Amino acid sequence: MQFSLYLICLLLYLICPPSRTIPHRDFAVLSLTYPLGQWGRCTSEDCGPGGIQTRTVWCVHTEGWTTHHSNCQPADKPEAQRRCFKVCEWHQGLFEWETSEWSACTLAPPHPNELRLRAAECVTAQHGIQRRSVHCVRRSNHSSVSERVCSFFSPRPTEEQACLIPCPLDCVVSDFSPWSSCSETCGSGLQHRTRAVLASPEYGGAGCPNLTQTRTCHGPVPCPGGGGEYRYSLKVSSWSECRLPHQKDLWSGRTTLDFSSNFAERNSVKRHTRSAHAYHHKPTAWEIEIGYRTRQVRCTRSDGKNAMLSLCAQDSPAITYQSCVMPRDCETSDWSQWSPCSKTCRAADLSPGYRTRTRYLKQVPVGGGKECPSLEEKEACNIFGDSLPNCPTYIWKTTDWGDCQVAPLLSQQDQRHSNLSVLCGGGIQTRETYCVQVSDVNAPQDIKEVSRPVNGRLCVGPFPSVVQHCSIPCPEECLLSQWSAWGPCLHDNCLDPQGRKGFRQRWRHVIREPADMPQGCPHLVEAVPCEDPVCFQWRVEPEEPCVPHKGACGPGILSQSAQCINTRGAAVPSELCLEDRPPSSLPCEVSCPGDCVVSSWSPWSPCSHSCSTKNAEGRQSRTRTVLAHPGEDGKPCPPVTSLEEWRACNDHPCAVFYWQTSAWGHCMEDSSLSSSNATSSWKGQPTCAVGIQTRKVSCVKMNTGQVISKRCPESSRPDSLRPCLLPCRRDCFVTPFSEWTPCPSICLPVSVSAATQSRYRIIVQRPAYGGQECPNTLFEERECESLPICPSYRWKTHKWHQCTLVPDSVRHGVTGPGESCGQGLETRSVTCIGDNSRLADITYCLRWAGPVPSGVRQCRVPCREDCTFSAWSEFTECSTCGGWQSRKRVLTGRSKKREKCQQSDLYPLVETERCGCAEFLSQPYGNWSSCILPGSNGWRAHRDARDCGQGLRYRAVACVGQDGHLVEPTPCSSTGYVVEVCHIPCPMDCKLSDWSAWSACSTSCGSGLKVRSKWLREKPFNGGRTCPKLDLKNQVYEAVPCHSECGQYVWVMEPWSVCTINTVDEMPACGEGVQTRKIRCVRRDIDGQGQSVDDSLCDPDEMPFVAQTCFLPCADECVMSPWGQWSTCPLPCDQNTVRRRLRQTLRLSQTEKSCPEDNQMESCVLNSNCFTYHYNLSDWSTCMLSENAVCGLGRRTRLLDCVRSDGKVVEASFCEELGLAKTWKLDVLCVVDCPVNCLLSDWSPWNQCSHTCGTQGQMMRSRSVMQQAHEEGRPCPSQLSQFKPCPIRPCYKWILGPWSLCRVQGAQCGAGVRERNLTCVVHWGDPLEHPPPRPVDDEYCENHLRRASREELQLPCTVPCPGDCHLTEWSSWSSCQLTCLDGRSFESTGRRSRSRAVIVQVIENQDNCPEQVFETQPCKEGKCHSYEWRTSGWKDNERLVWCHRSDGVNVTGVCAGVVHNRPMTIRHCYPPCTKPFSHCTQSGVCGCEKGYTEVMTTHGFLDYCTKTPGGENKKADVKTSSGRFKPGTSQMHDFLNGWSLQPVGPDGRIKLWVYGVTAGGFFLVLLIIALSFLTWYV
Repeated sequence: MQFSLYLICLLLYLICPPSRTIPHRDFAVLSLTYPLGQWGRCTSEDCGPGGIQTRTVWCVHTEGWTTHHSNCQPADKPEAQRRCFKVCEWHQGLFEWETSEWSACTLAPPHPNELRLRAAECVTAQHGIQRRSVHCVRRSNHSSVSERVCSFFSPRPTEEQACLIPCPLDCVVSDFSPWSSCSETCGSGLQHRTRAVLASPEYGGAGCPNLTQTRTCHGPVPCPGGGGEYRYSLKVSSWSECRLPHQKDLWSGRTTLDFSSNFAERNSVKRHTRSAHAYHHKPTAWEIEIGYRTRQVRCTRSDGKNAMLSLCAQDSPAITYQSCVMPRDCETSDWSQWSPCSKTCRAADLSPGYRTRTRYLKQVPVGGGKECPSLEEKEACNIFGDSLPNCPTYIWKTTDWGDCQVAPLLSQQDQRHSNLSVLCGGGIQTRETYCVQVSDVNAPQDIKEVSRPVNGRLCVGPFPSVVQHCSIPCPEECLLSQWSAWGPCLHDNCLDPQGRKGFRQRWRHVIREPADMPQGCPHLVEAVPCEDPVCFQWRVEPEEPCVPHKGACGPGILSQSAQCINTRGAAVPSELCLEDRPPSSLPCEVSCPGDCVVSSWSPWSPCSHSCSTKNAEGRQSRTRTVLAHPGEDGKPCPPVTSLEEWRACNDHPCAVFYWQTSAWGHCMEDSSLSSSNATSSWKGQPTCAVGIQTRKVSCVKMNTGQVISKRCPESSRPDSLRPCLLPCRRDCFVTPFSEWTPCPSICLPVSVSAATQSRYRIIVQRPAYGGQECPNTLFEERECESLPICPSYRWKTHKWHQCTLVPDSVRHGVTGPGESCGQGLETRSVTCIGDNSRLADITYCLRWAGPVPSGVRQCRVPCREDCTFSAWSEFTECSTCGGWQSRKRVLTGRSKKREKCQQSDLYPLVETERCGCAEFLSQPYGNWSSCILPGSNGWRAHRDARDCGQGLRYRAVACVGQDGHLVEPTPCSSTGYVVEVCHIPCPMDCKLSDWSAWSACSTSCGSGLKVRSKWLREKPFNGGRTCPKLDLKNQVYEAVPCHSECGQYVWVMEPWSVCTINTVDEMPACGEGVQTRKIRCVRRDIDGQGQSVDDSLCDPDEMPFVAQTCFLPCADECVMSPWGQWSTCPLPCDQNTVRRRLRQTLRLSQTEKSCPEDNQMESCVLNSNCFTYHYNLSDWSTCMLSENAVCGLGRRTRLLDCVRSDGKVVEASFCEELGLAKTWKLDVLCVVDCPVNCLLSDWSPWNQCSHTCGTQGQMMRSRSVMQQAHEEGRPCPSQLSQFKPCPIRPCYKWILGPWSLCRVQGAQCGAGVRERNLTCVVHWGDPLEHPPPRPVDDEYCENHLRRASREELQLPCTVPCPGDCHLTEWSSWSSCQLTCLDGRSFESTGRRSRSRAVIVQVIENQDNCPEQVFETQPCKEGKCHSYEWRTSGWKDNERLVWCHRSDGVNVTGVCAGVVHNRPMTIRHCYPPCTKPFSHCTQSGVCGCEKGYTEVMTTHGFLDYCTKTPGGENKKADVKTSSGRFKPGTSQMHDFLNGWSLQPVGPDGRIKLWVYGVTAGGFFLVLLIIALSFLTWYV
């Protein structure tokens, strides 16, 4: 219970802690602060800048406890709420974290409790750190935004990461130089030696040691008087700042400056900066003020102490004052107003806009004043642009495609032979593109919507295609079937017969309708007039054989049935047959025994003529034969003439009539439908008029001409009227005019003509079918409104003022000559003149008149001691072009006797200059340009890649003056070029022969192959069209299927002859005999007629027999009719099935001998008497084009054969009779790829020269490939760009010369100046500088580059006085060295170093010495260096040890990475060599001197040295005995002693054979163990 109460109390304490007692104090003096919480998320209903962000603010005492807000100052309370930009999910695609590259790995600062690794302790690498910058940017333009935008989507990337850097690299320095000479020639002095830094310390390595060593020295002779000899030098300070004379002098008299160690710092040249003068009026003149500056002079002693100036006496006193230009800072106007923001709409990528403001110069800096700041400022604006409207969108639009053209696809060979007007098939067509503005890119765009064209640079999407393939339909003739056989003579209208006149007709049908042919199909029906037409007739069929009236033979009755049929054999009502119905029975007779038996009539033979003429008529016959001769009392046979019958056939005249039709006329508007006609609408669907077409139909007699219509059957008359659709009228549509091009927004120079602006519009759709024509004006141009002429300002210079010297008050206050003479400055006024020749504000000239002319120059007021000269004479005349001319002057007055005036190097008395020369040398320079064809710009006729013929090529001309420097090309050539004619060889296409004639069909029956070919005549070259794929004979083939009618050639058989029986002695003519017949091969035509041809054309396998045996029954024998046709075998063929044939008994036998069988059967055997039939498809032909087509749409065909089961191709009727289905397409469309030549764009205009001067300038123009070559088209040329050299103009530039040595004006040491010259040179612009630049007058460089400033031409320096401590000149740069590990580098950039050492001249001044300095810079092509210790030979147990670098340089200091392996410089033996005649040997053990032999202890140490007996140069054997050597008793003993086993050598080390024996024993033990294991296992 007590425990539960304790828990409850504990919970209450935790939930409600007791309030803390705060001691009473004055809160006014308490230290209270507002701690700030983190800003929360941006909350808003909408995305964008309208959000609110809050944070928590407390009032907290500095001790950490929280109090009420009223205890803190309300004015100090930070804001707890602020506006923010709410970031939404869709912003994720607009912003991203952008990180820079990781910086180089730098050494990480060590932990306070961790010591830095030494170079020798580092194994591979040490800890480092890399840093990078992280920003939140827009994806569109990578402009920075607040980081909280990106942090909404992803955490902020880390800015630091750990890395490894190489081990510390200590500083590496070179060997010391030799000692310098002693600083004093007598007494004690100093000498020094220096070394240079070869590799600066890296990655925390040890610093560089002292680069200088100094030691005392003594002169070769003692100083006179026993004391040291001092040298005195005049030392000057730096010049003071320029000041005006009325300003109070800051120092005066002979006050000297402190030339201590920081002398260079305190006396460096400083730029004087003054505040700008406040002008209350506009300045109209360029004012320059002349002031003065001074410097201090003192005399120093060689020990560094000051001395009296009299001890530093010299010929002329040092100048301590001089005139100077008062510095004036650059002045600018106030900033202009910000320009409108460039971003006026809200783009999808949220890219910001920019606005600018400018200011102009009011004063340029002079006298070293403050340089001018930037005159233009730019800042971002409308970053998000939420309040801006959406930016317009620009898309590409295209015009309608142009007409389809086939001519560009033709090869050179085709162009010469083809009639271009009839070309058809595949072609190409082009169109134009233009850029338009759309309000909403997501809205559906009407293809026909017309918009105003804008600048194409606004469209950034993919460029639409401007070339496409097209097709011109090729005309196809009407494909017809064969004519059918002539039909029977019929009435024109069988249902309404008129008269006795009729027509026999034949037909053909359309297999393929004509295409794009003005003339349709020819007539499909032909008719010939006939008489007694019959539309319906009776068909009679016998019902049973002849039945005799009495007995088995004699007269009887034959029953038959009759049926009325039409011409197609179909049964029709009997009323349609106009003739009487045939009788149902006919008389007949059955031969009695002994009667003559005659066969039935054969079928009528084919008609001999297809029609009847006056001279010939058609006839046909039929025959019957005697089957048995009569007996003695039998009925005789009919006469021979009655065995054959003839009748007329095809008795209709040969005149053939048909309906002939003209081509259909134009589609004419039908007045009855005019209300529904309408013109095509641009935006809507076209509604076109319905019209009619007519044609003329006339009756034509073949081979004669037009006849009256009654001669042709009216039932087959074609239509002469049909409806049609009128083509839609298309009006011309053009775009609205584009905006006028902008006029210049700035003023125009006076010499420039008036500016113009233009606009244009584009034809989108061409008119067609009578539509509205296009306007004539597509381009308009007008002059811009009058623009202001640029103001014309110029600088005007006035006379030079009097030379201004340093004022007397200044000269009298400092050391120097008191005479008012010497160097000074003179000024002149520079004013600004406007258009009206009046003074103007100089700010206008600063903007419009170019650089300010110089307003100050040096001058000199002669002194009494100056050298005086006469005036210069005139220059002598030039004798030769490019020679020299001179002028002279002479000394005057006292100057003739002064020695200094006689120095010609200081005061020359003769001046020479080169004579001018107007002769120039023209030198062709560089390579020839590309061969440029005239008129290459603009589209050619077919816009193809053909670009050949005669052109021009150019070579630049270098015009060189007599003095060898380059000049403008005008004196040598008006154009700057050498021009010559050139030729570009034309591409020659592959040439093939014409197609050969088609070969005959390879088969006479069924599907075969016919072939035609082309062969190669010329191969392509110079980029011509390639050849199609050729075979080994360089031929290309076309093979198409062909078909030969199987029934075209047939065997025609004449009737069998009478059966011939060889009789003897008038025996009855009966029994077996022979009968023959004639056969011939006939070509059958469509009328069933035939002409005899060679027998080889008919199938020899089907050749009928020409002879056969026959049998004539005798008078008393039975007579049978010939066998009928075999019945058809049922399909499929099966040997278990049979076929039959029958014959009838025509006469009974008189004997008891029975009649032969009247029924025969045989098995149906496949491919013997039973055949099956199937269709066989041939392969597809190649894609066959129209004769006038090059490519495009064609046809592929294949053939269908009826094939018998034995493989024989038979007539298609066999398969048709079986009703086999034909489901295959025999004719399909196909496409032949067009051989498109490469299509190129226009040549672009020549661009600007790549260099404005020199020999390296060239212009370029280019063209692009609009259509790559396809198939065998002409390939694109390799030259898509052409280069042309620019005229060679001289290049001018300022060249800075080398720095001179430090020179002190008027003194021996102190503050001086280094100077270098600035020279204007002309050069060829060649990076190799060949020939070298030549100096020319400065005026050539004024307009090319600015002059160097005074700071670039003069450099402050210091010449040390004797006794001064100073730095040496910079050492040479060391070789480039890489940071390497095991000889391999992991960086591409190395480092090289140089240094300056400290030289101490006087010991007393060494405290004021500067620090030694070194610098490092990156370099390329560095190498890895390795270091190793090297030693000299021992001498007295000492040797030299140095560090050697792999490039052969000996270095001092620390040898990198091998410190602990440093060899010893002094050799010690342990224990020490104390025995007599002993010494420490090279190997570090004690040995004996020459002539003594070592005696070693058992431990390998020297015991003592004994003299070698006999004076031989051989060492005695080493003994193991510790006692003195005693001679042995025998030679064997000596031998065994020499071979005693001694494991330790004389140097105390184990001998090598001990290791060998140990290893051998180990392997022996392993062998024994292995053998034991194998023995146990077996």
